[in-house]
Amino acid sequence: MDKTKISIVGAGLVGSTIAHTLMLSSLVTEIVLVDANMEKAEGQAMDLNHCIPSMMPVKVKAGNYAECAGSKIVIITAGVVQQQNESRLMLTKRNSEIFMSIIDELKKYCKDSIILVVTNPVDVLTYVVNQLMGIESKRVIGTGTVLDTARFRYLLSEYIKVDSRNIYGYIIGEHGDSSVPVWSVTNVSGIDIDNYLKRDSKTSRMRMLIHKEVVDSAYKIIEKKGSTYYGIAVAVRNVVEAVLRNQNSIFTVSSYMQGPYGIYDVCLSLPTVINSSGVERVLEINLSSEEIRKIQNSANQIKSVISELKGSILPEDKLCGSL
Repeated sequence: MDKTKISIVGAGLVGSTIAHTLMLSSLVTEIVLVDANMEKAEGQAMDLNHCIPSMMPVKVKAGNYAECAGSKIVIITAGVVQQQNESRLMLTKRNSEIFMSIIDELKKYCKDSIILVVTNPVDVLTYVVNQLMGIESKRVIGTGTVLDTARFRYLLSEYIKVDSRNIYGYIIGEHGDSSVPVWSVTNVSGIDIDNYLKRDSKTSRMRMLIHKEVVDSAYKIIEKKGSTYYGIAVAVRNVVEAVLRNQNSIFTVSSYMQGPYGIYDVCLSLPTVINSSGVERVLEINLSSEEIRKIQNSANQIKSVISELKGSILPEDKLCGSL
């Protein structure tokens, strides 16, 4: 097996669960954990290494940024969680400040890596990395609505009593309240969802409730157990596999937009072909006029937060722009 190094910045619950999931996948041969708290990273590495006798060998170690050099992918999970009554903008500012220091280090050692952003708000932070990292935009990816799409397919499968693997549909736009369910292309093994359901008066309410549940899922999980990490770990594993195996797989990752649906200079999620170079291309699927309006509104919601960062967290003299 070829040597494949992955680095994870942030060794908390999300980062360590991603590391464990990647170990189980047999996709990687080396994982470097980087954390501001070195003892935590060392403890996670020790615990993870005790899994090795029961799986394909993987070298896991706590390290510094210099030891991330040579990573095919750097996964960023570091950041702070949203506090009670804290605005989304304040959370964004705090995590953007953390990202500034992370990017300064990654620019020294990981200019050839693909950067995969997991930390929330993921679309804004993917934009921050895109602007400051100084690498091709196609090599900066956010997990975006990959998990939202999985939740959408799961919830719809529960409603219509069909295996979720036979349901095809997307959540696009922001990973957040302004996300857009793409009902116009949702189908069950090729059968349009409206035809499958024989649309009636209950269908519209079902659509509203499923999308609301997708949006509220993370809040409910956090309320009940403190944080989410299993679902996002599997989402990351799938994207990592698409990169490492050059699969040309389609995921609703967040990436830099340069024109689809008239959207520019923002990062958000659309169905995207992913391979060993990162973003191969963004697909402009046939949306309804209402869905186009909603995706444009979602872009504007993200842009409004980004505009608050420019000039302070994102100083103009440091912006690299899209390459």
